[in-house]
Amino acid sequence: MTEALPPHALPSVAVDPTDGLESSETVRFEHFFRDAEAAAEPPLAQALQARPALLDALRGLFNGPQAHVQLRLWCFMELATQPQARLARDEVNRLFHMLLPDALESALKRLRDIGLLAWDATAQDYHLPALAQQVHGLLAPLTAPPALVEEDEMASLLAQVAGAQQLGLVNANQLKHLHAQLARLHDEFAEAIASGSESRLRAAQPRFDRALDLVDRAGQALTALIRAEHDDPRLEREARAIGQEQARLLAMASQFTRALQQADRQRVTLGSTGLTTSDVRLWLQRHPALDTLLGEALSLPVRTVLVSQHDLLDVAEGEFERDRPPAGLADGLPPPAEAATGSLETLSLPAELGNLIDRLSQWQSAGDTTRQLHEAVLGGRFAQAAYRMQLMPLLGDAQAQTLKGLTGDLARSPWRWQFEPRQLEPQDEAVALISEGVLTPLAAPGAPSAAATDTESTPS
Repeated sequence: MTEALPPHALPSVAVDPTDGLESSETVRFEHFFRDAEAAAEPPLAQALQARPALLDALRGLFNGPQAHVQLRLWCFMELATQPQARLARDEVNRLFHMLLPDALESALKRLRDIGLLAWDATAQDYHLPALAQQVHGLLAPLTAPPALVEEDEMASLLAQVAGAQQLGLVNANQLKHLHAQLARLHDEFAEAIASGSESRLRAAQPRFDRALDLVDRAGQALTALIRAEHDDPRLEREARAIGQEQARLLAMASQFTRALQQADRQRVTLGSTGLTTSDVRLWLQRHPALDTLLGEALSLPVRTVLVSQHDLLDVAEGEFERDRPPAGLADGLPPPAEAATGSLETLSLPAELGNLIDRLSQWQSAGDTTRQLHEAVLGGRFAQAAYRMQLMPLLGDAQAQTLKGLTGDLARSPWRWQFEPRQLEPQDEAVALISEGVLTPLAAPGAPSAAATDTESTPS
């Protein structure tokens, strides 16, 4: 139970004298065209001209001040969502019990005048005609929460196209609206990528992911539209244009990812605190009063100094004379001195390279014809054996033979090496298994020509 307010405390509903429908039409749609016959050529203009009753209903519903329009729209949407086909006047009064009687009567009268609400005098009840159902279908997105509408601005268009495709009621105008929305989203995301601003990219990322998700879900319906046979050539043309726009939006995903990665690379971590420049930027953006952060930093006001041209000239001459070095004070060259002794350190190659060259030279001098590969490789630790194995491809290498030093000496050694497709177990503490191979001198008679190969076999 609530206490009833006195009559003088109830707010009065002001009625705008201009809040009414025009009784006569003095201007027609054709009057805005240079040629009256051209008004019927655009397909969209033809669709609008074919629905004069629907346009009059919308015009009467949205005519007048904002408060009156909101009242009529709310009453109409509430009546359209009622499950009863007919409503008695008592039921309408109970439905809108929170409204003032004058306000309710004004809204119902406007709905009856524009044909969105019909009163049956015989049955003494209200019902919604077919025109009201059409208007309700157009205005149904207004009932969604504002946050959801802003987030999914393309969801309603995709839902209309996908649903109409399933029912076989799709038309070219719906596809044109969807194509325009996809193009606008593509340009918006392209501007965010071109700006390179991390804040714009972060703000656009949820909307971009949502748009890709919606396009992916509606992809089956769009594909069916492209593959279907249509009598209207405009429908097929718009369907293919939407497919191309969808491909452009999907291709932008990699660009969007690269732009976000570039923004991440530009982020700087402030010391060891773990804070980044992005955290500082967000904190500054959310700060209620940035001017208070200065504190007493500007406690002394900035004072301007006005200097005339003559003062500037005098100061410049004084500075020039003062900075000029005085004559006669130039120092001579320092006396001669002996250079201090020093040492030059150079990088030396591992001793294993020289030992390998000496070993091959000894074999050549001894007149050996063929040697096993593991005899030249094994010896010492595993790392030394592996290093000698990696030096084997240098034997006979034409490019390495032009080098100076030990590397060139090894390449110019008259030996060739060749691997065998077998492995053996040497009696070595550091190497358990090694590939078989032979070393053959070039001057030996009947020696096989073994070219140096880049085999990856190494001692294990």
